[in-house]
Amino acid sequence: MSVSGKKILIAVSGGIAAYKIHFLIRDFVKKDAEVQVIMTPDAEQFVTKLSLSTLSKNPVYSDFYGDNGTWNSHVEMALWADVMIIAPCTANTLAKMTHGMCDNLVIATYMSAKCPVFIAPAMDLDMYAHPSTRQNIEVAEDYGHFIIPAETGELASGLIGQGRMAEPETIVKAVENFFTSQTSAKSLEGKTVLITAGPTYEAIDPVRFIGNHSSGKMGFSLAEEASKRGAKVILISGPSSQTTDDKNIELHKVTSAREMLNKVFEFYDRVDIGIASAAVADYAPKEVAKEKIKKNDDSLTIELVKNPDILKTMGEKKTHQFLVGFALETQNEEENAKGKLEKKNLDMIVLNSLRDEGAGFKNDTNKIKIFTRTEKKEFNLKSKDEVAADILDFVEAQLLG
Repeated sequence: MSVSGKKILIAVSGGIAAYKIHFLIRDFVKKDAEVQVIMTPDAEQFVTKLSLSTLSKNPVYSDFYGDNGTWNSHVEMALWADVMIIAPCTANTLAKMTHGMCDNLVIATYMSAKCPVFIAPAMDLDMYAHPSTRQNIEVAEDYGHFIIPAETGELASGLIGQGRMAEPETIVKAVENFFTSQTSAKSLEGKTVLITAGPTYEAIDPVRFIGNHSSGKMGFSLAEEASKRGAKVILISGPSSQTTDDKNIELHKVTSAREMLNKVFEFYDRVDIGIASAAVADYAPKEVAKEKIKKNDDSLTIELVKNPDILKTMGEKKTHQFLVGFALETQNEEENAKGKLEKKNLDMIVLNSLRDEGAGFKNDTNKIKIFTRTEKKEFNLKSKDEVAADILDFVEAQLLG
């Protein structure tokens, strides 16, 4: 599960590793998380409130009271957060946390927190190995906190050993894994999800075809994510090098649009959610040559006929299914996507534009907008696995709403 929409409270203590927090904030914000930063007074020796506020898009606090006499409520911040991350967590801050020595805003907020707490220690190797530090880490784990172990490398002292704060991407991954373990295995349990993926190939002769550049990556990422959330997945894929060994995914390979149509309606009545991410060819040759067409003339004319519209047919036959379509556009993107949403009787449509760098066919990334009849939500450029999580998060929110 992604961290999109999650409220992340980052508490920075006074260590040289605080410079990495800029990258941590940026990574969370890029993933559409909401970030609030607080600091110990000593942390201001290493990073500025201005830089952290600019990246997080929120004010940064280090004192209980503002310059105008207002109270920076540690209670409100603690209750606001979905998770709290103490990074870097110095030996001093760790000791205060485990022994209830509440003398600054960070510790007061921590002691008021009801959310999961992640601790990323950072200190010199001898401090990290000291029995008191090891004991404090064990106490923190006994409290139910998540320890993100320090890494081995060159330290500020010039020594080499364990004590470096985990890299920002490691911390982000730990938080993402937490949300996945908490929600994904249960959220679609008992649901059957049908997903179409990849291109279709429409034969011209035994060796040539009409097709497109779809790799199937988006559809396979959706299938893997739905499976993680406990769903039974029926994945119908056109020609694609993508594959899966997930036992919860029932994979059916087809070639043409008509084959995909027939396979979809073998299962459609029995599914709860339909996601049509396949790039189905709109047209196919009217006649398919039985033998390879020889290159005898300077030109070749092929008469094309319209393929069946699989998504439109799914919309027409929809009874109880929640139906999701995709729109890949190059012009009038939003207008065309909204039109498709209405004409094909969809509950939701995912728009991506070939104008956006990194989006569309073959890429490992995608940038999407999601539309319903009443809502619109935009997302940053992300990996297709993360996009799949965003899409299914949105689907679940619609079903619960």
